[in-house]
Amino acid sequence: MKKTCPWAPVVTTLVLSLAASTAGAKVSEAEAAKLGKELTCVGAEVAGNKDGTIPAFSGKWLGTPPGIKYTLKVGQHPLDAYPDDKPLFTITAANVAKYADHLSDGQKAMFARYPETFRMPVYTSRRDFRYPDAVCEISKKNAVQAELIDDGLGFTGLMGSSPFPIPKLAMEVLANMNFPYRAFNEGTLQRDIADVSPKGDISWGRQFNFNLNVVTHPDNVGKPIQGVMAYARTGALLPERDKGTITVSQEPVNFAQGKRLAWNYDPGTRRVRQLPVYGFDNPLAGTSGKMTIDQDRLMNGDPSRYEWILHGKREMYIPANTYRVHSKDVKYADLLKPGHANPDFMRYELRRVWVLEGKLKEGFRHLFGKRVMFIDEDNWQASVGDYYDTRGQLWQHAFINHYYAYDMNAWQAGSAFYHDLNSGGYVGYNLWQERERGPVLNKGDLNPDQYTPAALRAAGN
Repeated sequence: MKKTCPWAPVVTTLVLSLAASTAGAKVSEAEAAKLGKELTCVGAEVAGNKDGTIPAFSGKWLGTPPGIKYTLKVGQHPLDAYPDDKPLFTITAANVAKYADHLSDGQKAMFARYPETFRMPVYTSRRDFRYPDAVCEISKKNAVQAELIDDGLGFTGLMGSSPFPIPKLAMEVLANMNFPYRAFNEGTLQRDIADVSPKGDISWGRQFNFNLNVVTHPDNVGKPIQGVMAYARTGALLPERDKGTITVSQEPVNFAQGKRLAWNYDPGTRRVRQLPVYGFDNPLAGTSGKMTIDQDRLMNGDPSRYEWILHGKREMYIPANTYRVHSKDVKYADLLKPGHANPDFMRYELRRVWVLEGKLKEGFRHLFGKRVMFIDEDNWQASVGDYYDTRGQLWQHAFINHYYAYDMNAWQAGSAFYHDLNSGGYVGYNLWQERERGPVLNKGDLNPDQYTPAALRAAGN
């Protein structure tokens, strides 16, 4: 029997380097006319697959679905849009070979590492949520206007939607992943980070976090993209040794024209200092050094240390519509188990994803020699990531539980899990199940003045 490549794509595989990506071009008016017809307004295929296991896009809901009572912009925990759904089947170590063509290397490694406990409950795929009309209009304009510049590290176009809804090149897909339509204000009064040992012991981190996304702010939607992409402010509450530490950062739109700037307040010295480097494989605060800064959302920041290769699209089981794991009724003791999170709280669906690989360029340093991301075509957000060491050995597997947030009429990155396949430990990241409130989205109470060294000094005092 002929073996199937584990990355067997649904469409023709494209292998495009960073150098090739500099030739990015706008699509024709005729091709852009497919948006809103054959393609959704952000570029996903409207049709289902031939087997009927991926449905056609319905887009029947914008915001809170009928029958759900949800209070916007107060941090209410998500309410399940599909409360009556039950798993169609469950992938286990016993039947994983049957589904291997729809799994990543990291997912298959999880079954090998935890054959008795790791499972993937697979649910009916749902494609019922759509984006606001304003986002769709920007997407259509970007399709015929946006172009890559500065060796793919920047692009022209309009703020408010992914710049390349019909991508041809690796750096276009990467730009879409970094600039999807998402919350312009994101405040979390408290979020937890669990460093779970192989035996199940937990070291806790806790933070407050406030993000201001400039490129999707209502005041900027439709304007030419330039300047600062986003601001972030994070303060440590746990562990106790880090309590009171606060960091603010500013992210540029184009890393060829600017760099990420960050300042840190140290409560011990009561001083603010600028950090010389903030990003790449520097340790991410609160994770006991188990995650890198550029692993948040699976990949973020300056992409120039990697050569990026696009492997087209494929069908794959990924987390989607993951309301159950974010319920206020979920207790950490039930969720966080040795080896991995409790599969009973997970929801996987068969969906089409873009496969984007980054290979560390010669002469550059990073903990990861290769990283592969699987990006949901319906929302342009990376859902699954596999990370390899500099010897080419699979090292880590991570996934993010996305859900459609009624507060902002778009997909939100929820709790994520980063697994060390060598040690058997993992990090539960962005947890707020036991907190009184979840993310407060699009409240509109954040502004750039809150992300300066002066504001940081005032917050520390």
